[in-house]
Parts: sequence; structure tokens; C-alpha cells
Amino acid sequence: MSDPEPAVAARLAELGIAYERHEHPAVATVEEAQKYWAGIDAAHCKNLFLRNQKGNRHYLVVLLHSKRADLRAVADQIGDGKLSFASPERLMAHLGLTPGSVSPFGLINDRPHIVRVVLDRDLRATSRVSFHPNINTRTYVIATTDFTRFLEACGNPVQHVTI
Repeated sequence: MSDPEPAVAARLAELGIAYERHEHPAVATVEEAQKYWAGIDAAHCKNLFLRNQKGNRHYLVVLLHSKRADLRAVADQIGDGKLSFASPERLMAHLGLTPGSVSPFGLINDRPHIVRVVLDRDLRATSRVSFHPNINTRTYVIATTDFTRFLEACGNPVQHVTI
């Protein structure tokens, strides 16, 4: 598989979004990543790729890394039934990503815009957010206002929830 980062960098450039780039060893979880975030001034996020019980709706849930997502509470707020983690095959099919590299930047691969984005309301109070550029050996930091512009440009439905 080729490096997915150049496509993310190109899309951000197209949108006029500046970013800071940080390299680190591969990290698959927030716990692994925390030691590399020490010098990075940004809100760090957990990104969960979920599906509903029927498997006909998929969600990218983005929350502050320090929070634990109550999937039942999220499902209630978005008006869907039981949510569970989607398979690696679904993740690849919808966002072009592998487990451990889940990121909102994967939305550039969702051309039909079917993945629904669910954002932690508390992200709105941050000035900068960080995400992998679709590969878990790098982290990009962008302004939260630019993240909002990125999501608008992607065209996926976006909802805010309390987590």
C-alpha cells in the first residue's frame, strides 16, 4: 500500500489549510501516542469507526482523547440503534484506512459521502486539533476552524454530541 499522507497534504493545500507535521513511531492507540504528544500543543483526539446494528450506516466518532465513548449514549443522541466497531474491511472500503490509522482525513476517500461524522461538542472549545494524516507514524495539527472547513469541504453529514 502506498503512503496515504501525500493525498492528505494535497487536499489541505487545495483548501488553503496550514498544518504542523510531527513524525513518531507507529502508534495504534491513544495510550501509545501520548508519550509523543508531549511537545504538541493541540487537542488530541480519539477517532472511532462504527456501524449501526444493521450495518447500513457508518459513523466516524471524533472525541477528545481523554474521554471514553459511551456507544449507547452516542447512539441515542444520533437517533440510531446499537452501535459497534466496524470491521477492518468496512474501514478500508469506506475510508481507505487500516486499524490504528483512523482519522477524519480518511473522509477524502469517502467520495459518496456516506460516512456520518459525529463530533464531541467539547472540540468546539479547542483552538487546535491533531490527527494522523491517514498513517499512524505522523500527526498533523490544524486550527479547529480549519478542521471545520475541511469537514464542510468533504460534504459528509456532521452532528455534534455530548460525550
